[in-house]
Amino acid sequence: MLPRLNQRFIKHYEQHGVNIVLSYLKGSMCFLSTSSGGFAEHVNLPVRRQRSERKPLVTSINHLKRNARLERKMRQDVREIMLKPPENGLLVKRLIPVAHEVYDARKELYDCVSLVLKSVLVHVCRVCEEVYVGKFPHQIRTCDVAGSLPTKEHCWVPGGTEHVLPVIDSFHLYDRLGRAVSHEERLQVDRIPAIVELCVQAGMDISEYPTKRRVYPVYNIAGKLIDFERKFPRDYSSGKDIEPHGFWLRKKDSIHCNTPSFSANEDLQDIALRGMNAWEKMRLGAIQIMRTYTVQTCGYCPEVQVGPKGHRVRICQAYKHQMRAGQHAWQEATIDDLVPPVYVWHVHGLHIGGELLVHDLRRYYGKLPAVVELFVQAGACVGEGYGELMREDVAVPGLDEERLVV
Repeated sequence: MLPRLNQRFIKHYEQHGVNIVLSYLKGSMCFLSTSSGGFAEHVNLPVRRQRSERKPLVTSINHLKRNARLERKMRQDVREIMLKPPENGLLVKRLIPVAHEVYDARKELYDCVSLVLKSVLVHVCRVCEEVYVGKFPHQIRTCDVAGSLPTKEHCWVPGGTEHVLPVIDSFHLYDRLGRAVSHEERLQVDRIPAIVELCVQAGMDISEYPTKRRVYPVYNIAGKLIDFERKFPRDYSSGKDIEPHGFWLRKKDSIHCNTPSFSANEDLQDIALRGMNAWEKMRLGAIQIMRTYTVQTCGYCPEVQVGPKGHRVRICQAYKHQMRAGQHAWQEATIDDLVPPVYVWHVHGLHIGGELLVHDLRRYYGKLPAVVELFVQAGACVGEGYGELMREDVAVPGLDEERLVV
């Protein structure tokens, strides 16, 4: 009996030592547990990238090289390569309702944010554009950009929807399998929100942004796409039905006619719950679509292009853009590139007490996306996916108690 207990104690002690080593190597503030199952760990947010640092690749570089070698070898054989939707130009039928759900969730999300902003204040720094959601802006000195104060204090001004939900635009493609947008065409092609362009390419039809829907698939022979359909359909009108005036008013009316109605019985908490559900539905649906429909992003700047390849517009002003002649360094995008979450400071129950966040206690504070924090302060519940970011298991000490924390 005693040797068995000793073995359990040794295994328990070894597991405890492994936890300590892992926490030291990861460099994060961890709360160690004496249970052999592990420990609760605070997940650190990605630090702000340096200007010379590239975004992490979704697919490893070795896998990309391997795929390029296989494609080059297949192009040497003059034979037909079978393409599946959406590579052959046809729609993926199972993703068409998902595209409609994402588009409707986006509209409902913006409506909920505009209503909640009437009751919950948003502040933005006019120098570094940091965002804070709450009645009083925080006092954490993290403004470290060109033109900031020597004390690194923020210069707060009132914020709006564009600071909580920043819009990333993309060129609208009439034919997603056509040639890329050139630099000379940059003013002739419409730019729309990238999440909307993703829904359009996945099967969402919007009258303001027509797109080509193929009936017959495209064939790939020796690396070249062979299209047997017309470049434009027979019923394509070359601008004869376009009215020369009233476009912006007509577009505004078409947007508001589909706005979801809010009943008079819904209070602020109900609107926040609807907005939280719309946020989760939009992100989950977009992730599901992006697994099939590719989206490209620049490795150094926030530019995004929905489609199998990036555009050729020379507007990149990021690191070493002179060596690329202003072209973007395209790579596979993630959901955070399409719908960027603006992380803000979060402390449980802070909006009720009205306390200020101070600089000396910043390592005890959690973070949340700005839109989630906005709905939380309006009374919505947070999903389980944000539990590690909120640091609910950390008790924020007082300034006089901070020096006693081990």
